[in-house]
Amino acid sequence: MDDIVRAAMAKWPNVPDCFGWLGLDARGNWYMRDDRAQALGPFPASKGSLLQHDKLIDFIHRNYAADEQGRWYFQNGPQRVYVELEATPWIWRLQPDGRVLSHTGAVVQVQDSLLDESGRLYLVADTGLGLVHTADVALAADVVESGHWTPRAVQANELPAQFGFVRHPQTQGH
Repeated sequence: MDDIVRAAMAKWPNVPDCFGWLGLDARGNWYMRDDRAQALGPFPASKGSLLQHDKLIDFIHRNYAADEQGRWYFQNGPQRVYVELEATPWIWRLQPDGRVLSHTGAVVQVQDSLLDESGRLYLVADTGLGLVHTADVALAADVVESGHWTPRAVQANELPAQFGFVRHPQTQGH
């Protein structure tokens, strides 16, 4: 977490949390969901505006975390901006050299692989569960075919409870 964020949290400790305004899609893209986007329906049916400002995205990445209830958020100064997740809290990008990176750019260590009823591949890493980016499925297939990963069958709707994350934090009650 950025030092400036820690300082803002100490200075203004009672800023209310924000729900519904930020979404992470299944390809690792961030979406700002203004009142209009929220009124049009839940994420991801109504995504909102794709964030494209690199410095803002980097700031979100550095200050992205989960609370004790498994709700993922971006600590924006003194305010927690809870994230609507289309799929999982992490989106994995496979690299030609064998590394696996999170959508935030961090290198992770893969511990397990899972395949859901729709053929989506998930990896369990040292930082948690994530979905393999659709553009990296061919690389992932090579790893599976080589025997390095042996995906276990899972049901997508059971993943949040099994791995302790919340896709839609505003429905949790706050």
